[in-house]
Amino acid sequence: MISRRRLTQAVTTAAATGAAGLAGARQASARTNATPAGRSPHGLGPVRHVRTDVLDIAYHDVGPAHGKPVILLHGWPFSPVGSYAEVAPVLARRGHRCFIPYLRGHGETRFLRDDTPRSGEQAALGADLIAFMDALRLPRALFAGYDWGGRAGDVAAALWPERCTGVVSVNGYLVQNLAVAQEPLAAELEEGYWYFFYFLTERGRKGLQRNREDLARVVWHRNSPQWQFTEAEFAQTAPLWTNPDYVDVVIHNYRHRLGAAPGDPRYADLEARLLGQPKITVPAVTLDGQDDGVIPPTDGSGYAAHFTGPWKHHIVPGAGHNLPQERPDAFAAAVLEVDAM
Repeated sequence: MISRRRLTQAVTTAAATGAAGLAGARQASARTNATPAGRSPHGLGPVRHVRTDVLDIAYHDVGPAHGKPVILLHGWPFSPVGSYAEVAPVLARRGHRCFIPYLRGHGETRFLRDDTPRSGEQAALGADLIAFMDALRLPRALFAGYDWGGRAGDVAAALWPERCTGVVSVNGYLVQNLAVAQEPLAAELEEGYWYFFYFLTERGRKGLQRNREDLARVVWHRNSPQWQFTEAEFAQTAPLWTNPDYVDVVIHNYRHRLGAAPGDPRYADLEARLLGQPKITVPAVTLDGQDDGVIPPTDGSGYAAHFTGPWKHHIVPGAGHNLPQERPDAFAAAVLEVDAM
C-alpha cells in the first residue's frame, strides 16, 4: 500500500519547483502539424487538434516544450480535463510535457470519414495512441491512464514497447482476454458491470442516447462511491458526451468485449495478437483505489506475471475508479515513480 507520507513528499517536491515552468508551458506552441482550436476554461490551456489516418484528435498540451513526454489518458464516462487538471501541472513543474487527448467518441475528437466503423474495441484505442504519437512526431512517451485510457496505454505498451518509456495503469493489466469473454466472474463483480449487459440490448442503446448524463451520474456514484464530486465538476464533463459518435463508440466497446459485435477489420491483426495476452516489458506502476466500486483493490499478484519489467503496485486510500481526479497526488507520484525506475 502506498503511504501517505511518500505521496506527500513526492507532490511537495514537485510543487517546490514553482509555477513558472507551467506558466511558460501554457504558452508553448503546438507542433507544426497540430492546429489550435477553442480554449479550455479549466486550466489546461487551448484545445488543440492533430490528424491521424482515422481521427481528428482533440488534446491539451501542458508543460515545457522539450520536457519528457507523458500521455495522460482518460476513462469512460469521465473527462480528461477533470481527471488531469491537478495532475498535469505537478508533472509540468517536474519537467514533463503532458499530452492529454480526448478518446474517440469524446469531446471534439472526430472521425475523418463517415464510412469508418465507430469501433470502441481495445485495439482501436491502442492504435489511436500510437497514431497520435506519430502525428505529433513523438518517438517515445510514458503512458498513464485509467479505465478506457489505462487499457489504451496497456495495449500500446504491450504491442509497441519501443514507443513506451513506462506505464501507469489503474486496476492493473487491462488488456482484455476476449478468449474467455463468456466465462462468468464472481457475482459481486458482475453486479458492478451492470452497464455492460444493459448496452448489449437495443433498450440500452436507446437509454444511452436519451439519458447520457443520467447514466454517467449513476456510473460516477457507483464506481466511486466515496467521491464527493461537485455539480460543477459533473457539468464540466457533460459536453464530452454530445459528440456525434459517442453512443456508437460506447455501445461497440462493451458489445465487442463481450463477443456480441465484430471488430473493425482494420484492427483484426492487432486483436489476434492481444488474444495472446502479451507481456508489458517496460517499467510499470499499477494502482488500485481502495474505494473502487467496480474493481475491488488487490495486492496485484493476480496479474503480476504480465509485467516483466520493473513493477510496483500500490493501493491508494480515498480513491475510487476515477483515481487521477480523486487522488491526483497519488497519480502524479506514480508517474514520477515510473520515470525514476
